[in-house]
Amino acid sequence: MTYVSGNRVTKPLPAMAAEEPGMGPGEAPVEESFDRMLHAAEARLTSGLSPIAIGGSFLDWMVHLANQPARRLELMHHAWREWMELLSGEKSREVVPGPADHRFTHPGWRQEPFRSFAQAFLRAERWWADASANTRGVDASAERIVTFMTRQVLDTASPSNLPWLNPEVIEATVRSQGRNFLNGLSNAVADASETLSGRTSLPLAVGRDVAATPGRVVLRNTLMELIQYSPKTPLVRPEPVLIIPAWIMKYYILDLSSYNSLIGYLVAQGYTVFCISWHNPTEEDRDVSFDDYRRLGVMAALDAVTSIMGDRKVHATGYCLGGTLLAVAAAAMARENDDRLQSITMFCAQTDFVEAGELQLFVTESQLAFLEDLMWQQGYLDSRQMAGAFQMLRANDLVWSRIIKGYFLGEREHPNDLMAWNADATRMPYRMHAEYLRRLFLDNDLAEGRFPVDGRPVALADIHLPFFLVGTETDHVAPWRSVHKLHLLNPGDITFVLTSGGHNAGVVSEPGHPRRHFRIRRSMPGERYLGPDEWCEQAAQHEGSWWPAWVAWLGERSGDPVMPPSLGNEAAGFPAGEAAPGRYVHEV
Repeated sequence: MTYVSGNRVTKPLPAMAAEEPGMGPGEAPVEESFDRMLHAAEARLTSGLSPIAIGGSFLDWMVHLANQPARRLELMHHAWREWMELLSGEKSREVVPGPADHRFTHPGWRQEPFRSFAQAFLRAERWWADASANTRGVDASAERIVTFMTRQVLDTASPSNLPWLNPEVIEATVRSQGRNFLNGLSNAVADASETLSGRTSLPLAVGRDVAATPGRVVLRNTLMELIQYSPKTPLVRPEPVLIIPAWIMKYYILDLSSYNSLIGYLVAQGYTVFCISWHNPTEEDRDVSFDDYRRLGVMAALDAVTSIMGDRKVHATGYCLGGTLLAVAAAAMARENDDRLQSITMFCAQTDFVEAGELQLFVTESQLAFLEDLMWQQGYLDSRQMAGAFQMLRANDLVWSRIIKGYFLGEREHPNDLMAWNADATRMPYRMHAEYLRRLFLDNDLAEGRFPVDGRPVALADIHLPFFLVGTETDHVAPWRSVHKLHLLNPGDITFVLTSGGHNAGVVSEPGHPRRHFRIRRSMPGERYLGPDEWCEQAAQHEGSWWPAWVAWLGERSGDPVMPPSLGNEAAGFPAGEAAPGRYVHEV
């Protein structure tokens, strides 16, 4: 097995702390070390949210509101109107929850007094949304934080989250004579035990139930393993597909069960597929940089693929953060006249971060400084801390609904492959994650031509390859309008797909999956720009999965089928090693 150690990039970011790379707690100057350790301890109590950022945001909002008497009168009138409509009891004036709000769908919420409880809460929620979001002069980041925090506080008072006000819980309690709470207590103890142990029991086995597509590890270095999958067809397309997943997740989101594995689907369609499986970082990896992921990840994998496949060009595919990394690598390759790529596919991957969705809530100078101190003390961002941030963004679906079902109703969700994968989380190295959040999310360096590779900035406009972009309609991580912005950064051949579903479920959208649809449209070089809404109006809508459309797109850019290549190339230093899924995917 080839082992590549690689030199680490050690140039510190100007905006980061002044200690030398590799300097951990106790090695920085005493005063600075004390402050950072204090902030790290605070971060553990606040789920990584900066109390300074929160307090400053509320102060900004309150001072502006205090100086706007007309606005306060308007809010008072709004509150009066809400109360009068509630007391009138007119059903024609009821507040209707949004289509994604399932808190009050149980039939019991249509009966009194539960109907009044729900309506009073929904009206209070609507009033606070107006009060927190429409105060002139408040900084945009402060407004996002105020809106978010008021929503979190309101959720704790929602009648749906209080067992004595929730008709579904009351009904279950009467029916089971209270056994639902005993079952819920048992579930809570089991969950607490997992949390304290730091280990999650996966309902499905990796390598048997999921990540089970046959293949071999053909390269392992300090950062990743490269898996080459065994062919399923007598002939294959000459151009291989190289998949770069995000290291914020285990790669097998693209290789779940046999029926919904995107990797398995590609192999069955006659493609030679390679996929990176990332190492799960520890404290020792604190100085791994974003560029290390490019060099030891994308470029090392590309070297291996071209050594195994010969001079055949590669269909490069990146998912989420892996897609952003692929865009950076492709731009650097274009600058250096490296023409080994045939096409670029990006799933839910952003290149312009101005409209990066709800995650922008956590990207302010104050918040990043606070988060960096937590990562500095640990050497990484823990998977549970990262998961907590995502869960708070969708607390109704990811926190409260699970509390109600698991602890109040005493029920357990039936495990599936996506749940198993979601529980199998990874960590993020301190230096890489700080660079990623600052240079991309905070400063938007890639879109604005400041992102450096080997000391010189790269430009996405230099890439002269066909793109296949996938955005998903309900993506909270990489909103599809943000993904669509690549049209502004590269005027080339871009086929954009907008599919139903979210960041994960929209990508894992196998043929035969019920209630799936997608829109697709190709933009040619020199064609005028279409904004997202205008694009939607002109893009053709299709029922079903977008996977066949992607395979057809790849086929149009691939040669005639040939005999499959061998697994690995031992003579070139890339022997076919242990069976997929390899070692790194099992790291916890």
